[in-house]
Amino acid sequence: MDNDNVMLQFDQIEQKVGNLINQCKKLENLNFELSEKVKSLEAELQKKVETENEYSKQKTLIRSKVDNLLAKLNDLT
Repeated sequence: MDNDNVMLQFDQIEQKVGNLINQCKKLENLNFELSEKVKSLEAELQKKVETENEYSKQKTLIRSKVDNLLAKLNDLT
């Protein structure tokens, strides 16, 4: 009976270890997917920052040109 009990315990431990290994593999896959998602989001954010910076430069240039035109109009009057 003791031998059967020990074998049963080993079977249970083996099953639990198998479950832990499966869980680890699932978590590794999820971690990889999330890492890829983070990289994708960081790249997207960088593009948006670059676009915003370009917009800001254009806005500054336009404002400068409008100010120059207004200054010329003021000089005429």
